[in-house]
Amino acid sequence: MTVRLLFIRHARPDLASRDFRESPRGRQWDPPLDETGREQAEVLAGRLRAMISPTAVFASPFRRCRETIQPFLAATQVGAETDEDLGEVFIGRWEGMSFEEIVSGVEELARRFREQEAMFSMAPGGESGSELRARVLPAVERIVGAVRDGVALVVTHGGVINAYLGHVLGLGQDLFFLPDHASINTVRVDGGRPEVRFLNDVRHLTDPALFVPPAGAEP
Repeated sequence: MTVRLLFIRHARPDLASRDFRESPRGRQWDPPLDETGREQAEVLAGRLRAMISPTAVFASPFRRCRETIQPFLAATQVGAETDEDLGEVFIGRWEGMSFEEIVSGVEELARRFREQEAMFSMAPGGESGSELRARVLPAVERIVGAVRDGVALVVTHGGVINAYLGHVLGLGQDLFFLPDHASINTVRVDGGRPEVRFLNDVRHLTDPALFVPPAGAEP
């Protein structure tokens, strides 16, 4: 059994949005993509079409994730399954606040930012890192079990990607890298053993011409 997992962080959201949704964890910020994000989603779709024929697609139910994968789904007629356990980390009373609002006047938060430490575990009423991993790891295991042999696209959030990859790499910290919007992060699971193969691949954003099909090629 060999499964390739492509963890895709959603494209850039509209930071000015005040849209929310109710998740099993509480009321969470749920913006759409902004114009740049929609462009990133289109370029990502071209990259994925040139790269793979997925066995299955799984996505966070948050709007920014669904909109990120929609151009690919529309072009390929592939369906996607949503999973609440792939949803963004819940940050309690910080939901919908800007970064500046969150760190303003709180020296410990400012220190964590300067020293590249995760801050979400300090959110009043929010999820802890261990709680995040406790829902993300079984969700990924379910995906691997469902695919069994093939390629799965997993469209999700930076915190979720860190939670799973940090576990695979044996890291204790909640956040160890910042995946770019619309980036691809690849894990190969061979015989049940996961191995990180590539992180933060954004060649489709930096060199989009590499993934444009030649003239006359089948769509």
